[in-house]
Amino acid sequence: MVLIGHFYRQYCTRSAPDNARQLVSLALLWLWSIRLKHSYLRREGWTLGAREDWRYADMRARNGRHWWWMSFFLVYAVQQLMLVGITLPLYSVHASALPWNPIWDGAAAAGCLLGIGIAAIADTQLHEFLTANERRQAGGKPPVLLLNTGLWRYSRHPNYFGEQLWWWSLGMFAVNVGQRWALAGALFNSLCMVGVTRLTEARMLARPERAALFREYQRRTSVWLPWFQRSCRTKQI
Repeated sequence: MVLIGHFYRQYCTRSAPDNARQLVSLALLWLWSIRLKHSYLRREGWTLGAREDWRYADMRARNGRHWWWMSFFLVYAVQQLMLVGITLPLYSVHASALPWNPIWDGAAAAGCLLGIGIAAIADTQLHEFLTANERRQAGGKPPVLLLNTGLWRYSRHPNYFGEQLWWWSLGMFAVNVGQRWALAGALFNSLCMVGVTRLTEARMLARPERAALFREYQRRTSVWLPWFQRSCRTKQI
């Protein structure tokens, strides 16, 4: 995404090189990228390619010998479309000569920062939960089966919500220059995240020792948008 953003700045710019909207959107893109890469490397023990994404491993197991050609469309082609689609707002920003709007562009920047912050906090809480469980198991203690504290108390997938807030807020920069069509990429990304959310929750429910707890968690807790729990609290075990 960062390379695409700089490509647009190099070849599509129709305004002065110090256009605030361009500079701010690129700075935010770099911040998002650094946050995501840090989260990935921390999760993987600071190594590259050590583990395959469990979702792709599950799809291979389900599709068997057909996976080699299905993966081209379901993984590679789709991700290339998503890369181009979700960076369309950056094209709109760099192709516009309109000046920075303090109110609307400021709101878009604030939304981007909030999305990045929520995703970063949620990923950190999840990482601490998983590493604490590893320490518990190494000490012969049973693991905690459900993360329902911090942001995870108010959303079952606060990291996904943060990501979606980031991309839709980035898209608001395009809306501010009259290019609403550039939100198509954010919409496509959100639709893909619906499928990812279902896969993740199905995996949680597949473990018998955690299924009942997670069903109760589903009943009480919002899927993406952080909100207050619906009824009584379930104790963490």
